[in-house]
Amino acid sequence: MQIAYEKQTLDNGLDVIVHEDHGCPIVAVNLWYHVGSKNERPGRTGFAHLFEHLMFEGSAHFDRGYFHPLQEVGGTLNGSTSTDRTNYWEVVPTGAFERALWMESDRMGYLLPALTQEKFETQREVVLNERRQNYENRPYGLVPMALMAALHPPDHPYHWLTIGEPDDLRAAGLADVKAFFATYYHPGNASLAIAGDVRAADAFGEACRHFEEIPCGPPPPPPAVPAEADSDGERRLLLVDRVELPRLYLAWRTPPLFAADDAELDLLAELLTGGKASRLYRRLVREQRIATDVSAAQGSRELASSFFIAATAAPGHDLAELEAVIADELDALRTDPPGDDEVERARTTADADFVYRTQTVGGFGGRSDQLNLYNVLAGDPGYGPSDRARYAAALPQALRRAADLHLRAEQRVAVSVVPAGETAAALPDSVLVSPR
Repeated sequence: MQIAYEKQTLDNGLDVIVHEDHGCPIVAVNLWYHVGSKNERPGRTGFAHLFEHLMFEGSAHFDRGYFHPLQEVGGTLNGSTSTDRTNYWEVVPTGAFERALWMESDRMGYLLPALTQEKFETQREVVLNERRQNYENRPYGLVPMALMAALHPPDHPYHWLTIGEPDDLRAAGLADVKAFFATYYHPGNASLAIAGDVRAADAFGEACRHFEEIPCGPPPPPPAVPAEADSDGERRLLLVDRVELPRLYLAWRTPPLFAADDAELDLLAELLTGGKASRLYRRLVREQRIATDVSAAQGSRELASSFFIAATAAPGHDLAELEAVIADELDALRTDPPGDDEVERARTTADADFVYRTQTVGGFGGRSDQLNLYNVLAGDPGYGPSDRARYAAALPQALRRAADLHLRAEQRVAVSVVPAGETAAALPDSVLVSPR
């Protein structure tokens, strides 16, 4: 499972990682900037995601749409923003490799001269519309806002969503976003992974030719992370939404990505809701039939993670019934370690995920993306086997200890989402909130 690679760092600070695979005449170009919504601050949110849009609107030497020059040669491309990083990638035929590098380097080094007030205002409106579609007007879409705001204090970098607050975006000016770009989008804060049908020496040479003239900016300031107080008890929130069925969300603050217990909590999520044999699916959906679905996940992130459980009540049932079963299963895990067979199933699923992510050289989750993930967030492109080993080494007793330490009822945030007129279906003593 070790992805073979070579790494060099250019004089301007850009990390360049190359993985050769000559099985298919394609090359993946994958660029990570170590900037996400965690690098914003209250009153100035949404900038990282806004630049995900602006980076496709043209740069100084190609001031037109970014997609056509790569799609016309048979390439695919996309980008994404998270709390912790911004990612852009292209997968192109081998003959178009230099074109992809040229396009990426031009928008890294020469985006700002082409960034006009009109482009800024247009893409800001696109983002605001995206927020309305994906959060404000989507069933259960307001829940992430309520959960993140309840899990973290207002000045914590994870308090707000990556897409940002509408008032912050409307208040921002062109000078504000240009300053944000100059701070974070430069070679010293970036990692370039190249994978596929290209010789390493050629790839390094082309990367140097296209990127070395771009100056390295000063090291970006670290995100301001306030100390988070220990939980002073469970928080119960109520959201009234345009939904058909009540849904319960439970969330806990948990250790960061790669920290102790991160892998164990990931396995616990699989053990609880991964497949029809999992504990919560079996009891809630198959046996008692009081829920239509249930899911769990360890949302691993750089500064702090969150463990989530979500379950939708079946018609005629309320969320207190679901909560009682979930609490019972978590109490059981805190008291007795899971069986070896359960842990082995969870480990097998995790192992399969590692395998699936190596099946392609590019795109989201492909080998180039994995190399960048480990380089940026672990400081080592070859960290993959060590990451995988965390799961193989997780013993049943370690899972019990992680559940007991991190998933107590008094540490959680519980959000009840109910249709209008059905507040009785919520957990008792829930406080009405409106996160719009």
